[in-house]
Amino acid sequence: MPDKDQHIEYEKREKKSDPSRIATTFIKYTAYIVILLIVLWFLIQYILPMFS
Repeated sequence: MPDKDQHIEYEKREKKSDPSRIATTFIKYTAYIVILLIVLWFLIQYILPMFS
């Protein structure tokens, strides 16, 4: 049995965390939450009292 010539390749992957992208995403979703809270506050303060 001839020896098989095996080539094993190792792929080195590094998980890169870009702080600027993380900060941008955090700011974006924080803005979404703030806008949602403002809309809900408006509904509770002005729209719901109209129906009661």
